[in-house]
Amino acid sequence: MEEWIQESENLPDLYQGLQVLETEEAPLSEEERLQAINGPLLAWYAAHARDLPWRRSPDAYRVWISEIMLQQTRVEAVKPYYERFLEAFPDTGALAAAPQEQLLKLWEGLGYYSRAKNLQKAAAVVEEQYGGRLPADYEALLKLPGIGSYTAGAIASIAYGIAVPAVDGNVLRVISRVLASREDILKQAVRRKMEAALKKTMSREQPGAYNQGLMEIGALICVPAGQPRCGQCPLASICLARRQKMWDSIPYKSPKKPRRMEERTILLVTCEDRIALEKRPETGLLASLYQFPNLEGRMTREEAEAWLRQKGCEDIRLQPAGEARHIFSHVEWHMTGYRAETSRLPQGYLEARIPEIREKYPVPNAFLAYTKQLNGES
Repeated sequence: MEEWIQESENLPDLYQGLQVLETEEAPLSEEERLQAINGPLLAWYAAHARDLPWRRSPDAYRVWISEIMLQQTRVEAVKPYYERFLEAFPDTGALAAAPQEQLLKLWEGLGYYSRAKNLQKAAAVVEEQYGGRLPADYEALLKLPGIGSYTAGAIASIAYGIAVPAVDGNVLRVISRVLASREDILKQAVRRKMEAALKKTMSREQPGAYNQGLMEIGALICVPAGQPRCGQCPLASICLARRQKMWDSIPYKSPKKPRRMEERTILLVTCEDRIALEKRPETGLLASLYQFPNLEGRMTREEAEAWLRQKGCEDIRLQPAGEARHIFSHVEWHMTGYRAETSRLPQGYLEARIPEIREKYPVPNAFLAYTKQLNGES
């Protein structure tokens, strides 16, 4: 305990007066420990918050778009998408009225395309039921397509100052370590329990800064991979995982099921400046997006040429286009590619101009290794 108190005394002066020290004889209760977060967290966030585009004008629409984009995507990757998206769709009316292909093309590269589709569905509801303004009500936000408790909490707290938590993976990790909790953070019951505990103890005056501060600590200090930077953390004095040297085993996640492996053959079939494309089904993996002829199994060169002839292709000049791999949440594609120049494209496929792959048709990143070849990239 003495060593732990000494380490706490080495924290930056900004947080010293805000620390809550405890003794072995009088340890903090869980509720007291969570209440003790508020002062140092808000002071740290005021001094260290990153300058991010969506924080400069935190109205509900901008918060919503940014939070949906940031799900399972890095901050730096999101920035250019966010700017382009707002330029094309500055409000819910523009988003609701957008052609789906334009929407998906702007989303291309962010992955999880159902997020973009739900954005458009929710925008239509907001236009119809709320006059184009997201409701300043947590429960009403939860009813919109694609909005769960985290996103509703983020919008409500950041845009409207409503004291509800926004518990994402960063927050789950930070709070689990503060409490030295070994509960499985992949379980919804554990998330709901944490949401209830934070709602009871979080700042009522600055709920948006509180939520963003916890997310920021999880992103910059109490990081998901590698050792946390405890010497820079404003919550160090009350963190039980730090005190007990348990950071490497917290948070606990139950083992995931192994991914299913699938072999695929990808054909880049061109005729002069045109290429064969097809639209994927409206439901399921990569729904409504465009792909090159995508066949099950690993075809040999002879098998690929035979398939092309069956589809009516003539004067086929076939070359290997390399191998690629793409990982989805539950499946992993191992792809073999061929590039085929023909005098006739395969029957039953859309004929697109090659420049339209970049400009018009949303082709997912699963095929990035092959679209780069068409664009002349290495």
